[in-house]
Formats: sequence, structure tokens, C-alpha cells
Amino acid sequence: MASVYPGYSHSQCHYQVYTPPATPPSECRYLSSNPFRTPRENTKMSFFGSIKGKFSKKTSNNPFFNDSKDAPSDPPPAYTQDAPPASEASSALDIPRAPSAASSRASRISRDMVTNDDDPYAFLTTFDTIFLIDDSYSMTGSRWEQVRQVLKTIVPICTKRDKDGIDLYFINHMSKNRGDAGEGKADGGYYNITNPDAVTKIFNGTRPAGCTPTGQRLRSILKPYLAQLDAAGDPEAVKPINIIVITDGVPTDDPESVIVQAARKLDDLDAPLYQAGIQFFQVGSEPSASKSLRELDDDLVKQGVRDMVDTCSWNPNGGKGAARGELTASQILKAVLGAVVRKIDRASTP
Repeated sequence: MASVYPGYSHSQCHYQVYTPPATPPSECRYLSSNPFRTPRENTKMSFFGSIKGKFSKKTSNNPFFNDSKDAPSDPPPAYTQDAPPASEASSALDIPRAPSAASSRASRISRDMVTNDDDPYAFLTTFDTIFLIDDSYSMTGSRWEQVRQVLKTIVPICTKRDKDGIDLYFINHMSKNRGDAGEGKADGGYYNITNPDAVTKIFNGTRPAGCTPTGQRLRSILKPYLAQLDAAGDPEAVKPINIIVITDGVPTDDPESVIVQAARKLDDLDAPLYQAGIQFFQVGSEPSASKSLRELDDDLVKQGVRDMVDTCSWNPNGGKGAARGELTASQILKAVLGAVVRKIDRASTP
């Protein structure tokens, strides 16, 4: 079937306008994305505050080396370092856990492959870029327009380096497109977007409303990718991903359990530290979300655990611990680059 959007391709592409129930935030229930948890109703839970208690020390047994040249003199910003512990519990992602095994392979990605004097964003060639957009009730108005403009700007930057373009998902809105398990893609997204006009058309058909089940959507995105890694046998045969989550920072479910289980699976597969990263960009000035985000940064950076999650707050009015001004494409890419470079540097440290 022909593509609905120029620059967007999929074998079964159907466009729909989806309007989730316009539920006021005060009536949103807390919904656990972990099938082994009991839902705590009528409670909004900040992800950034709750996740920090779920992690403990665990270092990767992957030996890495780095024979790269020095990076540009302007270093990327520092973000949190975090990774999960081993656990006897069943995986919330419903993927059988592979046995841990020491690996003798060296990292195939070095620092100068992700950033250099000629191209600071060379990492876009090596990593698949996935956006997960919060389309809940609280993202209406200027925040929604800001995200739309950011994505329109990012698309040509990405496609200049990766002809596959970007993948786009929303927390609530689900397209009719079926994902490709063999390619590690989840249902309900928009894949291989290469044209900025496609972003405009997608956003025009999506209205922010409802709650913020961030964990549930992350689970649906991570599950096929982790299954693809497992089936490949060698994780380094599968292109690494960066999932960029743009949100106001207050989910109504339990995303930390999903992330912890995904990180455990990556450890079990002995995947490189850079194999899958999740970058949270909090837009807006929600005080509780900003506070817990800062606490997450302060606590997890000391633990020396798998670098799975990175966080950054972005407040148009500035404020302690937050970058000032509107979120832009270059700012997002610089932050993601910082996360990637740090993972490679840590991987190359004995």
C-alpha cells in the first residue's frame, strides 16, 4: 500500500485520528505496568522519584577497549548513570532470561564514530532514533507545539545521516500500523519518517488527552527489541537504539519496573552498555517532577550501575537544576550525544 505520508513508509500504513478520553489529571488512576504488582488507584506517581529505589550496583562483565581519537574540545553535558540489579522475579517484559556469560568481544563503536570534528552528530548513523511523545492531558497548548517543531527540525538532521529516518510513538495515540517483530518494532507507531511534513500531518491528527501510562508504552516498545536481541544471539549484530521520551515528567503508572527489567535483560544478554538508552526530557515547570528528577540525578550518578536512563529537565522559565529556554533539536541531540559518549567511555574503562 502506498505511504500516507511522504517520507514515511510501512507495508500496512493506515492513518487515523485518535482522541483518547479527555480525562482530567485528577481522575487518572495509577496503573501498574508490572503484571506482578497491585495497582494503587487514584495516585499519580512521579517516575523520577520512584525509580531511584529500584536500582542497585551491578557492573557489566563486557570487556571493552577504546582505540579512538580524542573527542571535540566542547564536552557533552553529564547525565545520570544507572542500571538494574539481578532479580529472581519474573520479567515484566515476558521475555525468557538468557544465562549470563562472560564475553571476549570488544566494542565495535568508538568515540570518534559517534562524534568528531567533521560531524558532532555522527552517532545518528550508528544508532536508531526512537521518539516517545507524551500526548496526555497536561501536554496541551505550547508544550505540544514546541514538541512538534522540535521533531520537524530533528528529522532532516537524522535522515542526513540515517536514510531510515526516525520512529515515532505516542504514549496514548496508537496508529493502525503493525510493527515488525523481526525488526524489533512495536505496533501502533510511525516508522522510518524522513520528511518533516510527515511530522506535521501526524501531529495534526493527534490530540493530547487522557492520562500518562509511560511504563505501558515503554514496555510495548522495548519488548520486541529485546526479543530481537535475544534471537540474534549476538547483541552487537543488532543496531543499538536511543529512545527519547519527551514528557512533563509525571506518569500515572509504574515505568521504573519496566526499565529495571529491561536493564536486567540487557545484562543477561551481555549487551554493550550503549545497546539501548532511554533519555527523558521533562518539559514544563511541574515542581514535584523537577525535584524528583534532580534527586534521581544526584542519587544514581554515585552508584556505578548500567547506564540505561538519562534525564534532563527543560523549563522555559529556567530554575534550579533545569536548562533555560525552549527545548530545541540541537539541545536534545547534544544531550543524547552526551549519554552515548559517556557509555562508550565507561565501556572502554577496565
